[in-house]
Amino acid sequence: MSSTFAIVGAGQTAAQAVESLRREGFEGRLVVIGDEQHLPYQRPPLSKRFLSGEVPLERLLVKPASFYESSRAELKLGVHAEGLDLSRRELRLSDGDTLEYDRLLLATGTSPRRVTVPGNELGGVHYLRTIADVDRIRAELAQARRVVVVGAGYIGLEVAATCRKLGLEVDVLEMADRVMNRVVAPEVSAFFAAEHAREGVRIHTERLVSGFEPRADDASRVGCVHTLDGERFPADLVVVGIGVVPVTGLAASAGLACENGIAVDAHCRTSDPHVWAAGDCTSHPSLRYHRRVRLESVDNAFEQAKTAAANMAGRELVHDKVPWFWSDQYDLKLLIVGLNFDYDEAIVRGDPATRAFSCCYLRGGELLAIDCVNNPKDYMAAKKLIAERARFDPAKLADGGVALKDAVE
Repeated sequence: MSSTFAIVGAGQTAAQAVESLRREGFEGRLVVIGDEQHLPYQRPPLSKRFLSGEVPLERLLVKPASFYESSRAELKLGVHAEGLDLSRRELRLSDGDTLEYDRLLLATGTSPRRVTVPGNELGGVHYLRTIADVDRIRAELAQARRVVVVGAGYIGLEVAATCRKLGLEVDVLEMADRVMNRVVAPEVSAFFAAEHAREGVRIHTERLVSGFEPRADDASRVGCVHTLDGERFPADLVVVGIGVVPVTGLAASAGLACENGIAVDAHCRTSDPHVWAAGDCTSHPSLRYHRRVRLESVDNAFEQAKTAAANMAGRELVHDKVPWFWSDQYDLKLLIVGLNFDYDEAIVRGDPATRAFSCCYLRGGELLAIDCVNNPKDYMAAKKLIAERARFDPAKLADGGVALKDAVE
């Protein structure tokens, strides 16, 4: 009797899992369940070239419709899983169907973290996670003059850069004392803050939003953002980008172990032997960094999908990759390799004034991670060197004229 493998979630993880499962030799029934009506699509362009209108929707798709047809994957789009019975291996779907599975992959992703202040339900207060979110924002940008972005992480700064390119006035409100404070060193934060200021973006750090005020002529729409220190920032629309939370409701209600995400082992298997999970929704052991991590990364989504698919198909495969991330702001490409947990030294390679440099994070001389700004050579070299736990001569490392591999002790 043919087996049924189900995938809950229809994003980049799911698209890769379909390809990998068929490549691994799985010939049974393969069902993908996604709550959006769209085929799996790329999310990174949403805050950049899709928001600006430079990239059409069809170019967001991870794979064309023909791929799913040739892969014999059944797509249940616009449907979400309402319940999971682990003992029966059964999914209850929002369209009234029940789906029995032999093996299940949870690829439920994340949802935007919400602000809970007065006025948060006013029209014009937006979050950016889906194509539908961008469609709503774009419809209002055409009539807007002033935009307030709440949060100065990747999403917030990318939205700010896009809005400035469209000619809008932009204020960014960040509760921390610097931009991208959770992921980069102060030197890199200062560089990006200066670049945004040069482009005309007004960044306000240590500002905590206390409420949204309606417009005087339309009480249903936002007209101003208040901060805890008493400042007011006029806004025709607001985009909130204060992080995301893993979507774990289905897993947790079924009794699967969850810890800052759906907890999986190095094989991407959950606490149930017939259920795997992959992508942004998972908390997994990092063999390189000796701790559990949850990564919001396209690369991690693809790599975990490959690992989960291999193990679902019966092949033993361990997920052991050095993660990498990227952000595009104006003509700057920030490429990050590795995780800078507990670093004790940050060394800048090259001159930030040239707008091409790197920042290396070390612990005891060992390279943990690197931020590369318009510096693809360092990025390519670092992927191998971080995996090898290479140690460096600090003086050579600080010299941007010395190749990264030549700075190894």
